[in-house]
Amino acid sequence: MRLLESAEFCIQPRGDSYTRKSTFDSILAGCIPVFLHPISAYVQYTWYLPRDYRTYSVFIPQDDVNGRNASIEEVLKKIPPAKVAQMREEVIRLIPTVMYRDPAAKAMKFKDAFDIAVERVIDRVAKRQDSVDGYDSWKYDLLEDGQKEIGPHEFDPYMSM
Repeated sequence: MRLLESAEFCIQPRGDSYTRKSTFDSILAGCIPVFLHPISAYVQYTWYLPRDYRTYSVFIPQDDVNGRNASIEEVLKKIPPAKVAQMREEVIRLIPTVMYRDPAAKAMKFKDAFDIAVERVIDRVAKRQDSVDGYDSWKYDLLEDGQKEIGPHEFDPYMSM
């Protein structure tokens, strides 16, 4: 964790699966994750991470890196220090959403990963009920501020790969 805490960026290549424990470790350490595949976080964790991935992470397509069309180091060097600072602040704001607080810690007043999961399951059940009642709510994504947005996720094409 000390290494992650001292780094600005933490590269998150795919492992045995698309998701890596290191992704969550890096967020807990305040390190900006660098993803090489969108399924690693952007598609799987829409309940926990902002839809605009550019606010807290960097995406460099793995095919670009493998084809030597992009250098991870060069891409990261081009990010202005002020933007890096903003991204790091957003990563720090995300910490409660990817951790589980101790239920005995009564003084902690934030929504953790469990609270978010329960809320989203309840939202999903309500959407399904609306759909049964004739409202096609499955077409909408519930955004963080409670607003609904229609349309596909920008990384949907990766899901068919």
